[in-house]
Amino acid sequence: MRFQLLGPLALADGPDVVVLQPSKPVILLAALLLHANSTVSAEYLQRAVWGEDQPATAKAALQTCVLRLRRLFTKHGVTGTSIEAVPGGYRITAGPPTLDLLGFRDQVRRATALAGDPEAELYTLKDALSLWQGSLLANVRSDVLHRDEVPRLSEERLRAVERVCDLLLGLGRCGEALVDLWTATRVYPGHERFHEQLIEALYRTGRQSQALAEYRRVKGFLLDELGVDPSPSLRQLELSILRGEDLGAGGGSGAGGIRGAAGILGAAGVRGAAGAVGALEPAPAALDPGSTPRVVQGAAVPLPASAPGVGPVPAVPHFTGREAEAAAMAARLTAPPPPDAGGQRPLTVLVSGAPGIGKSALAQHVAHLVRDSFPAGRLLVRMTRADGHPRTADEVAAEVAAALGSGRAGERALLVLDDVVDAGQVRPLLTSPDLAVVVTSRMGLGGLIATHGGWVHRLTAFTEAESYALLLAALGTERVEDEPRAARQLAALCGHFPAALRILTARLLTRPGLRLGDAVDWLGDDPLARLTLTDSPDHSVSGLFDRALGRLDPRLSEAFLRIGSGPPELLGGTGSTGDPEGAGRTGSHPPVPEDVLEQLADAGLLEDGPPGPYRIHDLLRAHLRRTVRIRNRRTEKV
Repeated sequence: MRFQLLGPLALADGPDVVVLQPSKPVILLAALLLHANSTVSAEYLQRAVWGEDQPATAKAALQTCVLRLRRLFTKHGVTGTSIEAVPGGYRITAGPPTLDLLGFRDQVRRATALAGDPEAELYTLKDALSLWQGSLLANVRSDVLHRDEVPRLSEERLRAVERVCDLLLGLGRCGEALVDLWTATRVYPGHERFHEQLIEALYRTGRQSQALAEYRRVKGFLLDELGVDPSPSLRQLELSILRGEDLGAGGGSGAGGIRGAAGILGAAGVRGAAGAVGALEPAPAALDPGSTPRVVQGAAVPLPASAPGVGPVPAVPHFTGREAEAAAMAARLTAPPPPDAGGQRPLTVLVSGAPGIGKSALAQHVAHLVRDSFPAGRLLVRMTRADGHPRTADEVAAEVAAALGSGRAGERALLVLDDVVDAGQVRPLLTSPDLAVVVTSRMGLGGLIATHGGWVHRLTAFTEAESYALLLAALGTERVEDEPRAARQLAALCGHFPAALRILTARLLTRPGLRLGDAVDWLGDDPLARLTLTDSPDHSVSGLFDRALGRLDPRLSEAFLRIGSGPPELLGGTGSTGDPEGAGRTGSHPPVPEDVLEQLADAGLLEDGPPGPYRIHDLLRAHLRRTVRIRNRRTEKV
């Protein structure tokens, strides 16, 4: 039995397909399948089924709805798939063979791996697109799902279509590409990338006048409907055509593809499209850094890929813990203005702490909690580039201004400024009374708070209860509660450090047969080496710490290595744990100046004591000692 989401929700058994009749259990099934293999909170399921105005009995009614859905499974002979009750919600398990959405994504991943073989990549993408069977979730009557989920799925399909057209152009099959592009540009008239491809295909097939006419048509549409000019790449394409340049196989279509497609897909671009892939609303999750949102008249639409730092605020899977902080932040962001503020309430909330401590996850989670209070939009603004270098204040301010546009007068927007390096990046963005700003930073940013006010939430490691809750949410109740002692030992080996726990759960999910007790021995042998994802080396605790050290001034970095590999007394106390290696050696270590300790604490690398005024997280101390040992060995070899 196979679930079909990429069209009307249906059950397929070989050639036989049953399209499910609209009902509340069908809404519940759609919501679970859209997040297959993840815990879906009961609160979200209730909103999906009953909307924002839920009945007082929604919690009990949801349980009844689950029972009805299980009976529906029995009626249609669904076996091997069950709805599992987990802490805080429910989960359904599926894979590419049993859910077409996962099959589509699996094919797209395979196509990406075939990037060196365009013919094979093209064939694989077309095979993926063949899974789409009409209007998305046409029989699922949920405003929440059509608002929050359908746009995200539609965007995934559009990226695949864009890549197919790019491949056809790259292979010189421009005539074949024209067939798809004429349809795509008329169904999605606000999607600039399709227009770029169509104009290029027309020009390369000898139809220069038609290509220029198409450029003028889309330019007029963008100006009249959205009040924006064509993107720089589209304007460059027109200039190339006017000059009669040979675009060749590479074409003038820019980066394109699934990873970097440019375009504007606004409400105006939907008018003729609802029947094809469902209503296209702002996508709630940034699926790709190459396409980011612009708020136009209160609706988010993708920006060109030249502005990759601004995007919709993505949801956080398995978010647990931080209940007090989340509640306090939500209350502050939604509080009415003070009586003497004249109705204005510019607001800043700073979330600071060590790298990997969960600052971004908390900020994004809170942004979703307060979504109803910010009708003009919620944007995630990345303040550093992929290489860790900060983006300039002017660059960020220009992108945010373009994203917000004129907005809707008097309506508030929320910015999440993620990974801020210094206060100078933030100040140019604190000029509007209609903006609330959540800042995440490893730095303390005391100067920003001193000049602009606001509240500070400095995060530390999870409590034991929070770590256990995360393991429950990520690994499932049955697996964790079968070995509760081992689960707590694993959390302790991770130092209750959120990033370490996330990496650990990812590794354990890929080894469902590994007992947690065996994992304790496996992890305990070398936690730093084991807390890494072998297929994604960038996701590792050591890599996270190395990148943090790389941001420091070299003199601070050297001082921190000396502190971390030396006795705890260098921090003004006896350390967080015993340190036999450093015992009795204090005299050989000159004292560390207080201003150096303060700078390291401000950078999120030292935590407040006791014992002593500061301490280093055990995982970070282990990493520093390993770094020093490796460096010493290299020096000895030289």
